[in-house]
Amino acid sequence: LNVMEEKFVLDTLAGCTEYKSILDVVVNAFYVQDGRYCPISEHNLYIVICYLATFQLEVIGLQHFSRIVKSLDPAKMQKFLRFFFNDSYLNTWIKDEWSHLYDSVYVKENWIDPLLRWQPKVQQLIEKLTDKLSNRTTIVKTSRVTQPKEFNLTVPKPRAIPLPPPAPLPVLAKRQPVPPSIYKPPKEIKQLEEIKTKNIQKAKDLLLKANTNQFRCATIKPEKREAGCLPFLQTYTEVMKSTILIASLLEFSRIDNIPIKLNTAAILREGALYQRKLEEELKRIENLQQGAGDPSEFLEWQKQMRGKDLEEQLAEIECRRLQGKLSHEEAVLARQNVIQENKKKADLLREEKAELMHLYAEKRLQEQKEMKELVEQVAEGHKNVKQVKEKIQEYKQQIVQQVCEESEELLRQALEEEEEKNRKRYELIQQIRAIESIPSIKHKFVDLTETGGHGLFGEMSIVELRERLALLKEAQKAAEEEKRDQIIHEKQAKEQLLLHKLDQISQFRAELGRAAALKQEEKKKTLSGERPMKDERILNLQKKIVEKTMERKKQERLL
Repeated sequence: LNVMEEKFVLDTLAGCTEYKSILDVVVNAFYVQDGRYCPISEHNLYIVICYLATFQLEVIGLQHFSRIVKSLDPAKMQKFLRFFFNDSYLNTWIKDEWSHLYDSVYVKENWIDPLLRWQPKVQQLIEKLTDKLSNRTTIVKTSRVTQPKEFNLTVPKPRAIPLPPPAPLPVLAKRQPVPPSIYKPPKEIKQLEEIKTKNIQKAKDLLLKANTNQFRCATIKPEKREAGCLPFLQTYTEVMKSTILIASLLEFSRIDNIPIKLNTAAILREGALYQRKLEEELKRIENLQQGAGDPSEFLEWQKQMRGKDLEEQLAEIECRRLQGKLSHEEAVLARQNVIQENKKKADLLREEKAELMHLYAEKRLQEQKEMKELVEQVAEGHKNVKQVKEKIQEYKQQIVQQVCEESEELLRQALEEEEEKNRKRYELIQQIRAIESIPSIKHKFVDLTETGGHGLFGEMSIVELRERLALLKEAQKAAEEEKRDQIIHEKQAKEQLLLHKLDQISQFRAELGRAAALKQEEKKKTLSGERPMKDERILNLQKKIVEKTMERKKQERLL
């Protein structure tokens, strides 16, 4: 900006700051009435226009003021100027509001009367802005565009494309026939199926023999048959089934047609498997010999109790469901009651609000009356306003002069300090350059037996460090040799353990095979003579059981 423009901007800014109270009265009223949809960010724009129209219109002239207004948005300026230069507004509430802040006579002579004088000319400016807004939409004439036309050229005939000779058909190489072994199952599976069939047949034979034969200790005397025949038969049957299971396991373990290589894990796993199965079967046989009973009755009772528990759970679930439905209905009723109460409260609040607004309006009118009385009292005391302003102006000029003198003194001291710093900096640079110009000793003799002299704990020379590194390497090598020997010993001990396990497994298999063969031969010898007798005993026991059952039922009927 040049000097005149800068002075005009500074004067406008100072005036807007000084008369901000009376300018805010007009702008705030404009936002309440006509400028309800104007953004609040343009508040300062309307303050500047209001200041220029009120205080600077006679200084800058209407032409300059029109240029400033036309450079802004015409819709906003037309709305604001029409509001501000309204005769009724200037003579009524604007004059009253400004009279609250300044003397009413001063307001009327210096502010209101000039605005009324300029009102006809400003009205012409408002009409120009209105015409500009009404003629904003202009019709754009469209020019005629030249449309090109195609040339009427003869269309050439398409030429025939020569076809290349057909490519020879590729000859496929003769494929190799599919080997017949793909469609045949492997021999190993067939061998396994045959062995499995044989083992099943052997297990069936053993079961038949066990049902027809019994141990000598199982013979029952005639006087004790009626007392304990049935529990013993159950125990005997369980013992025979476990014996047959052990025999079938031994027979299945004798498959030697397919060679299988055992590793360390397989050897240990097989040994643990045989040992665990043998312990389980022996424990089961001992329990049966000690009189373990049939758990069917307990299982039936357990099933009934579980059914009762299930019915109780279903009844409890149904009860909970009904309770939830009831609570839902209660919640709906409670929600409706709350809504009605809220409506009643809202009506009461509206009534109270209306009463408070009425009281506030009365209070506001009373305050306005009191304010007018106060303004009239203050106006009497503002008769010598010009003299007070002149004194304030002289006091401000004195303060400004003192501030200028103090700022010049501070600036001079700052320059002196900066010169002193530059001088010290220059001397320091000269000293550094002098030190750098001194020649230094580049080569230094190094003694490997001396320490660095840094004052650290554990500080040592290079020779001592090399000796310690050699000792550490020797100790590390000795530890590696010791670890290697230990690994070799552990490997040998593991191999011995595996050999011992293999011996145990082979002995276990051989002993079980011999025992199964001896039992099978003994059963074959005793099968022919004892079978009819055992069948008769079983029939007699069944007849006695039926008779005892009938008697028990008859006694129950009598009781």
